[in-house]
Amino acid sequence: MMTSRGSIPETRPHNFLGLTPEEAGSETPRVVVVPVPYEATVSYGGGTREGPAAIIRASRQVELYDAEEDAEVYGQGIVTLDEIEPAVSGPEEMVDRLTSLARDIFAQGRIPVCLGGEHTVSLGFIRAAAERFPDLTVLALDAHADMRDEYQGSRYSHACVLRRALEAAPVAAAGLRSYSRQERDFIRERGLSPILARDMAGTWDWLPALVDGLGPHVYLTVDLDVFDPGLMPAVGTPEPGGLGWPEVIGLIRTAAARRRIVGFDLVELAPLPGQAAPDFIAARLAYKILTFILSS
Repeated sequence: MMTSRGSIPETRPHNFLGLTPEEAGSETPRVVVVPVPYEATVSYGGGTREGPAAIIRASRQVELYDAEEDAEVYGQGIVTLDEIEPAVSGPEEMVDRLTSLARDIFAQGRIPVCLGGEHTVSLGFIRAAAERFPDLTVLALDAHADMRDEYQGSRYSHACVLRRALEAAPVAAAGLRSYSRQERDFIRERGLSPILARDMAGTWDWLPALVDGLGPHVYLTVDLDVFDPGLMPAVGTPEPGGLGWPEVIGLIRTAAARRRIVGFDLVELAPLPGQAAPDFIAARLAYKILTFILSS
């Protein structure tokens, strides 16, 4: 593949976008990519522990110049940490560990990008962002409400992550199409207004109110099952009737233009043998979001 980098003999396979240390701007990076291959509470299809490595591997084929945005933002500094080892005592300790790490990244004035792993890993970054930015809103793109108080005996299950996030900051959710009756009751009791995927199809009427409802600072969490499984089959719990690329990109582009996205994560990729497209879509989405943030 021809890229704007040309022929560079020294690359780092574990770096997002395959950047060399010189390209990554390791001394003064604006972005810190954190691979978190954690998978402990998945309740259907497994494999999310392989997601971060698959995204980083596919990212080596992502063009550094974004023709749609007429931007090439990698030069602002994007470094990639080594994979974060799982906490063997359970998901709560893992969340605590990631909260501490994210605090350090925010304290340095940098933008954390978490590549999961199951959705539970998002909570550490959300908590740290809420501490750093008191006016934070969490923008969650997900097929599921993830607002159970506990699931399979754990309050830190991937099915509870947005319920726990609400304890730190307001949550605006979009793309939903599956949740329990108990979650429905909780949503109504709290006066929440998630946007269902069916109400987003074929119209942009939902977009202004959603973005206007966000606070000045936004943390973005993207469960890749928000996409329709025809586009993104490589997830643990696929749901039919999901969003397409234009809806997801249009929403994130608008949010980044009108609010400050301080960090984000992509989670729940479960790579499928012989299918490279989902991995590449996730990698392309990650760099696209960075392009929106760094261009704004």
